[in-house]
Amino acid sequence: MSSPVILFDGVCNLCNGAVQFIIKKDTNSVFKFSSLQSDFSQNARKSLPNIPQSLDSIILLDENKVYVKSQAVFKIIDSLPNYRFLKVFSILPVSVTDFVYDIIAKNRYRWFGKQESCMMPDPKLTSRFL
Repeated sequence: MSSPVILFDGVCNLCNGAVQFIIKKDTNSVFKFSSLQSDFSQNARKSLPNIPQSLDSIILLDENKVYVKSQAVFKIIDSLPNYRFLKVFSILPVSVTDFVYDIIAKNRYRWFGKQESCMMPDPKLTSRFL
């Protein structure tokens, strides 16, 4: 893959909001996106090692590496120039940042809601979705 790809839960309102935020702040169009429910993500999860099979984690595929949970979030933040200050939290142990991530992931539908189906990208953005 030439561009980093973010795999996200396509029915989760929090996840969709995060994707919309990244699209706005990713002024160089670095990232591509794929919902975890898509054929692309299903195939990637079957063919690449280290990709969780569950739908409760954001996954970043970048330079043949797989990042999940808080590590994916920190790697994405690193590409968003005005938000790099948030990487200060990456000094915490992964066990701590993943614990917080897991609490949010476990409650994301209850706190933020979910959609019946995956969002459809704006026609101007379809080239960024796999």
